[in-house]
Amino acid sequence: MAIADFPGRSRLDACPGALQTHAAADGGLARVRVPGGRLTPFCLRELAEAASSYGSGVIELTSRANVQVRGLGPSDGPSDGTSDGAGNGFATRMAAAGLLPSATHERVRNVLASPLSGLDGAGVADVTPLVDELDRRLCARPALAALPGRFMFALDDGRGDVAGLGADAAVLPTGVDEAALLVAGVDTGIRVPLGEAVTALLAAADAFLAEQAAQGVTAWRISELRDGAARVTARVRAALVPRAGVPASSAADDGPSRYGTAGPGPGTGSGPGGGPVGTGSEPGTGTGPEIGPVRAEPVTLGPVGVFPSRDGTRVALGVAVPLGRLTAAQAEALADAAVGGEIRLTPWRGAVLPGLPPDEVAATAARLTAAGLVADPASPWIGVTACAGRPGCAKSLADVRADAALVVARAGGAVAGGAPGTGTLPVHWAGCGRRCGRPRGRVADVVATGDGYRVELDGTGLTCAGIEETAAALAAARGDL
Repeated sequence: MAIADFPGRSRLDACPGALQTHAAADGGLARVRVPGGRLTPFCLRELAEAASSYGSGVIELTSRANVQVRGLGPSDGPSDGTSDGAGNGFATRMAAAGLLPSATHERVRNVLASPLSGLDGAGVADVTPLVDELDRRLCARPALAALPGRFMFALDDGRGDVAGLGADAAVLPTGVDEAALLVAGVDTGIRVPLGEAVTALLAAADAFLAEQAAQGVTAWRISELRDGAARVTARVRAALVPRAGVPASSAADDGPSRYGTAGPGPGTGSGPGGGPVGTGSEPGTGTGPEIGPVRAEPVTLGPVGVFPSRDGTRVALGVAVPLGRLTAAQAEALADAAVGGEIRLTPWRGAVLPGLPPDEVAATAARLTAAGLVADPASPWIGVTACAGRPGCAKSLADVRADAALVVARAGGAVAGGAPGTGTLPVHWAGCGRRCGRPRGRVADVVATGDGYRVELDGTGLTCAGIEETAAALAAARGDL
């Protein structure tokens, strides 16, 4: 069915939170929103202790830089969405830690932000202050509590790392004091001062709810509405232009204004690895010529390794968390290492530690590696993801996490023995055809069949009878770049 013909969801959004949990095969599942992925060491320790006290003892990182805990008992989180969470020990612990600032808005605080923003000088503008502003203003708007739990915002600092990850509403700086508004991944042509970026994002959220009501459908994302991007954009433009004192008819006709539109023609930026997306500027300068439409492609690999600040006085260390599963001991190691006072979770199921002294980063990386985290960008773990699999999901046909770990361990041993590396192509292991948690972009899929796996890439696939055959097929796929 084409998106344009989408008739609406047949059920209400049941996306879990800390108060409204999901009944999984291995117990209750609670999800805690972490806007911008930003945690203090104290909050990370509280999460780890709560996971151990009420759940499986493992913190799972999500593709939205949020966290979730599985294995909650019946008294630790209502699973039907009808309770206000009274008696929910896990949620009470989260609220006490400051991780649940709004009971009414807890599921709608889905905010991605560039994890290295303000740290390495590669972005056009530092968007980290906008994360707090967006969270505060979002929670202060009672009407926006009606947003679905899957609706997502993104604050990209201009490097193009999160703007292409499927946000419903995203801003991406195109200059030192200008940002493009993207709706459902489409450049709206609307340009706003960076200081008004949050206003534009909230206008997009308002427009989604208004258009959803006008169409009389239950949609979870802007892309599910009929002509969603175009209709939401029209509503946003109508809402924003009067704020600038410009007649609504002139914004598209007279070119860029305070709330302007992009001119015709392609963007000039080269995207990840080649400067800020959609700008003609040098990284971090915020200068450049007038541009055309912004194009944001999905970035499939997160920051792993050492990232010096522009002046060299501090460095950020990026680590990957194998399969996004953070044990209590690993969480403690990350909290201990966060001498800069912050941990930034990434949508690639990793973490960034800002503000480390350059002469200490090697020792910090060694300690985190010893704890089971990945600080080497050449590790075979890089780019490997998996769904919950057995026993957490009743629909899964295999314990995909165990099988993925086995294949990665074998690949690591082979590389240590002198074999070629595994390549950088992302791999997603899935227990069934739904492929939950699959990253955006070009990915090698390893899908359980019941008797083995099917390895698929670019529309072709190979059915494998066992793990050895699967590993060989996957190695061939990852080398096919």
